[in-house]
Amino acid sequence: MKTISSNIRWQDRRLSRDDFRRRNGHSSLVLWFTGLSGSGKSTLAHEVEERLFEKGWYTYILDGDNVRHGLNRDLGFSEFDRRENIRRVGEVSKLFVDAGVVILAAFISPYREDRDRVRALFNTGDFIEIHVRCDLEICESRDPKGLYRKSRAGELPEFTGIDSPYEDPVAPELTVDTGKLDVARSVATVIDYLEHRIRPLSTDAAPAQGTGAPV
Repeated sequence: MKTISSNIRWQDRRLSRDDFRRRNGHSSLVLWFTGLSGSGKSTLAHEVEERLFEKGWYTYILDGDNVRHGLNRDLGFSEFDRRENIRRVGEVSKLFVDAGVVILAAFISPYREDRDRVRALFNTGDFIEIHVRCDLEICESRDPKGLYRKSRAGELPEFTGIDSPYEDPVAPELTVDTGKLDVARSVATVIDYLEHRIRPLSTDAAPAQGTGAPV
Protein backbone atom coordinates (compact mmCIF):
# COMPACT_ATOMS: atom_id res chain seq x y z
CA MET A 1 0.00 0.00 0.00
CA LYS A 2 1.30 3.46 -0.89
CA THR A 3 2.25 5.82 1.91
CA ILE A 4 0.22 8.99 2.41
CA SER A 5 1.72 12.04 0.75
CA SER A 6 3.19 14.70 3.01
CA ASN A 7 1.50 17.32 0.83
CA ILE A 8 -2.04 16.62 2.02
CA ARG A 9 -3.68 17.35 5.34
CA TRP A 10 -6.95 16.46 7.04
CA GLN A 11 -9.68 19.10 6.73
CA ASP A 12 -12.02 19.15 9.73
CA ARG A 13 -15.74 19.61 9.13
CA ARG A 14 -17.78 22.33 10.77
CA LEU A 15 -20.72 19.97 11.25
CA SER A 16 -20.16 16.85 13.34
CA ARG A 17 -21.60 13.39 13.07
CA ASP A 18 -23.83 14.18 16.03
CA ASP A 19 -25.18 17.27 14.26
CA PHE A 20 -26.37 15.09 11.37
CA ARG A 21 -27.73 12.44 13.72
CA ARG A 22 -29.81 14.97 15.62
CA ARG A 23 -31.10 16.46 12.36
CA ASN A 24 -32.04 13.01 11.04
CA GLY A 25 -33.58 11.88 14.31
CA HIS A 26 -31.73 8.57 14.50
CA SER A 27 -28.27 7.15 14.99
CA SER A 28 -25.98 6.29 12.08
CA LEU A 29 -24.13 3.03 11.65
CA VAL A 30 -23.25 0.30 9.20
CA LEU A 31 -25.17 -2.96 8.99
CA TRP A 32 -22.64 -5.35 7.46
CA PHE A 33 -24.36 -8.38 5.90
CA THR A 34 -21.84 -11.17 5.33
CA GLY A 35 -22.41 -14.70 4.07
CA LEU A 36 -22.06 -17.07 1.16
CA SER A 37 -23.31 -16.28 -2.32
CA GLY A 38 -26.99 -17.20 -2.41
CA SER A 39 -27.46 -16.83 1.34
CA GLY A 40 -29.80 -13.87 0.82
CA LYS A 41 -27.64 -10.93 1.86
CA SER A 42 -28.85 -8.51 -0.81
CA THR A 43 -32.48 -9.58 -0.49
CA LEU A 44 -32.37 -9.08 3.27
CA ALA A 45 -30.56 -5.73 3.02
CA HIS A 46 -33.09 -4.33 0.53
CA GLU A 47 -36.07 -5.51 2.56
CA VAL A 48 -34.61 -4.03 5.77
CA GLU A 49 -33.89 -0.76 3.99
CA GLU A 50 -37.53 -0.48 2.89
CA ARG A 51 -38.66 -0.97 6.48
CA LEU A 52 -36.24 1.68 7.73
CA PHE A 53 -37.30 4.04 4.93
CA GLU A 54 -40.91 3.69 6.07
CA LYS A 55 -39.76 4.76 9.54
CA GLY A 56 -38.18 7.89 8.07
CA TRP A 57 -34.56 6.78 8.42
CA TYR A 58 -31.83 7.98 6.07
CA THR A 59 -30.27 4.89 4.48
CA TYR A 60 -28.12 3.70 1.60
CA ILE A 61 -27.26 0.24 0.30
CA LEU A 62 -23.78 -0.72 -0.81
CA ASP A 63 -24.12 -3.97 -2.75
CA GLY A 64 -21.20 -6.15 -3.77
CA ASP A 65 -22.12 -6.40 -7.45
CA ASN A 66 -23.13 -2.76 -7.80
CA VAL A 67 -19.89 -1.45 -6.32
CA ARG A 68 -17.90 -3.50 -8.83
CA HIS A 69 -19.66 -1.66 -11.66
CA GLY A 70 -18.05 1.62 -10.62
CA LEU A 71 -15.83 2.27 -7.63
CA ASN A 72 -14.20 -1.15 -7.73
CA ARG A 73 -14.45 -1.96 -11.42
CA ASP A 74 -10.65 -2.26 -11.55
CA LEU A 75 -10.63 -5.16 -9.10
CA GLY A 76 -10.82 -8.88 -9.85
CA PHE A 77 -11.39 -11.78 -7.47
CA SER A 78 -7.88 -12.65 -6.35
CA GLU A 79 -7.32 -12.67 -2.60
CA PHE A 80 -5.59 -9.28 -2.83
CA ASP A 81 -8.39 -7.75 -4.90
CA ARG A 82 -11.06 -9.11 -2.57
CA ARG A 83 -9.30 -7.57 0.40
CA GLU A 84 -8.95 -4.23 -1.40
CA ASN A 85 -12.61 -4.40 -2.38
CA ILE A 86 -13.65 -4.65 1.27
CA ARG A 87 -11.15 -2.02 2.40
CA ARG A 88 -12.60 0.54 -0.03
CA VAL A 89 -16.16 -0.28 0.93
CA GLY A 90 -15.24 0.13 4.59
CA GLU A 91 -13.87 3.61 3.97
CA VAL A 92 -16.94 4.63 1.96
CA SER A 93 -19.19 3.28 4.70
CA LYS A 94 -17.34 5.37 7.25
CA LEU A 95 -18.01 8.54 5.22
CA PHE A 96 -21.73 7.76 5.10
CA VAL A 97 -21.88 7.07 8.84
CA ASP A 98 -20.13 10.39 9.49
CA ALA A 99 -22.91 12.01 7.42
CA GLY A 100 -25.60 10.50 9.67
CA VAL A 101 -26.70 7.74 7.30
CA VAL A 102 -27.45 4.09 8.05
CA ILE A 103 -25.43 2.00 5.59
CA LEU A 104 -26.51 -1.51 4.62
CA ALA A 105 -23.45 -3.23 3.15
CA ALA A 106 -24.09 -6.61 1.51
CA PHE A 107 -20.81 -8.35 0.71
CA ILE A 108 -19.61 -11.94 0.90
CA SER A 109 -16.50 -10.49 2.60
CA PRO A 110 -15.09 -14.00 3.13
CA TYR A 111 -12.09 -13.14 5.29
CA ARG A 112 -12.56 -12.52 9.00
CA GLU A 113 -9.48 -10.31 9.14
CA ASP A 114 -10.92 -7.96 6.51
CA ARG A 115 -14.23 -7.62 8.33
CA ASP A 116 -12.39 -6.91 11.58
CA ARG A 117 -10.30 -4.28 9.81
CA VAL A 118 -13.47 -2.53 8.66
CA ARG A 119 -14.92 -2.76 12.18
CA ALA A 120 -11.82 -1.00 13.51
CA LEU A 121 -12.70 2.08 11.42
CA PHE A 122 -15.80 2.73 13.52
CA ASN A 123 -16.64 3.76 17.05
CA THR A 124 -17.88 0.99 19.28
CA GLY A 125 -21.46 0.20 18.37
CA ASP A 126 -21.37 1.78 14.92
CA PHE A 127 -20.50 -1.46 13.11
CA ILE A 128 -23.13 -4.19 13.26
CA GLU A 129 -21.95 -7.47 11.76
CA ILE A 130 -24.87 -9.58 10.57
CA HIS A 131 -23.99 -13.13 9.63
CA VAL A 132 -26.48 -14.22 6.99
CA ARG A 133 -26.00 -17.89 7.67
CA CYS A 134 -27.10 -20.52 5.19
CA ASP A 135 -25.75 -24.03 4.55
CA LEU A 136 -23.72 -24.36 1.37
CA GLU A 137 -26.08 -27.00 0.03
CA ILE A 138 -29.03 -24.62 0.26
CA CYS A 139 -27.09 -21.72 -1.27
CA GLU A 140 -26.01 -23.95 -4.12
CA SER A 141 -29.55 -25.16 -4.71
CA ARG A 142 -30.71 -21.55 -5.01
CA ASP A 143 -27.78 -20.44 -7.20
CA PRO A 144 -29.59 -17.24 -8.36
CA LYS A 145 -26.73 -16.18 -10.65
CA GLY A 146 -25.61 -19.61 -11.80
CA LEU A 147 -22.24 -19.08 -10.14
CA TYR A 148 -22.10 -22.40 -8.30
CA ARG A 149 -22.85 -24.23 -11.52
CA LYS A 150 -20.01 -22.40 -13.26
CA SER A 151 -17.66 -23.10 -10.37
CA ARG A 152 -18.46 -26.82 -10.34
CA ALA A 153 -17.82 -26.86 -14.09
CA GLY A 154 -14.41 -25.28 -13.61
CA GLU A 155 -15.47 -22.06 -15.34
CA LEU A 156 -15.23 -19.87 -12.25
CA PRO A 157 -12.03 -20.40 -10.22
CA GLU A 158 -11.54 -19.16 -6.65
CA PHE A 159 -15.27 -19.15 -5.92
CA THR A 160 -16.11 -18.69 -2.24
CA GLY A 161 -17.40 -21.85 -0.59
CA ILE A 162 -16.15 -24.17 -3.34
CA ASP A 163 -12.42 -23.63 -3.88
CA SER A 164 -11.95 -20.46 -1.86
CA PRO A 165 -12.68 -20.26 1.89
CA TYR A 166 -15.41 -18.42 3.75
CA GLU A 167 -14.55 -17.69 7.37
CA ASP A 168 -17.63 -17.54 9.59
CA PRO A 169 -17.84 -14.60 12.00
CA VAL A 170 -16.73 -15.53 15.51
CA ALA A 171 -18.97 -13.15 17.46
CA PRO A 172 -21.34 -11.27 15.14
CA GLU A 173 -23.83 -8.87 16.65
CA LEU A 174 -26.57 -10.83 14.93
CA THR A 175 -26.97 -14.14 13.07
CA VAL A 176 -29.88 -14.67 10.69
CA ASP A 177 -30.25 -18.24 9.43
CA THR A 178 -31.95 -17.80 6.08
CA GLY A 179 -31.89 -21.54 5.54
CA LYS A 180 -34.44 -21.85 8.33
CA LEU A 181 -36.20 -18.47 8.27
CA ASP A 182 -38.23 -17.05 5.41
CA VAL A 183 -37.65 -13.50 4.20
CA ALA A 184 -40.33 -11.96 6.41
CA ARG A 185 -38.99 -13.54 9.59
CA SER A 186 -35.41 -12.74 8.63
CA VAL A 187 -36.30 -9.08 8.17
CA ALA A 188 -38.22 -9.04 11.44
CA THR A 189 -35.16 -10.42 13.24
CA VAL A 190 -33.01 -7.53 12.01
CA ILE A 191 -35.62 -4.85 12.69
CA ASP A 192 -36.28 -6.22 16.17
CA TYR A 193 -32.56 -6.09 16.91
CA LEU A 194 -32.33 -2.47 15.76
CA GLU A 195 -35.41 -1.36 17.68
CA HIS A 196 -33.99 -2.78 20.90
CA ARG A 197 -30.44 -1.69 20.19
CA ILE A 198 -30.88 1.87 18.90
CA ARG A 199 -32.98 4.61 20.42
CA PRO A 200 -34.38 7.39 18.23
CA LEU A 201 -32.78 10.81 18.67
CA SER A 202 -34.73 13.94 19.41
CA THR A 203 -34.16 16.58 16.74
CA ASP A 204 -34.31 19.29 19.41
CA ALA A 205 -31.90 17.57 21.79
CA ALA A 206 -29.15 19.58 23.38
CA PRO A 207 -25.86 19.58 21.46
CA ALA A 208 -23.82 16.48 22.22
CA GLN A 209 -20.32 16.73 23.58
CA GLY A 210 -17.35 15.21 21.79
CA THR A 211 -16.68 14.51 18.14
CA GLY A 212 -18.93 11.62 17.31
CA ALA A 213 -19.30 9.18 20.18
CA PRO A 214 -21.78 6.39 19.55
CA VAL A 215 -25.37 7.21 20.34
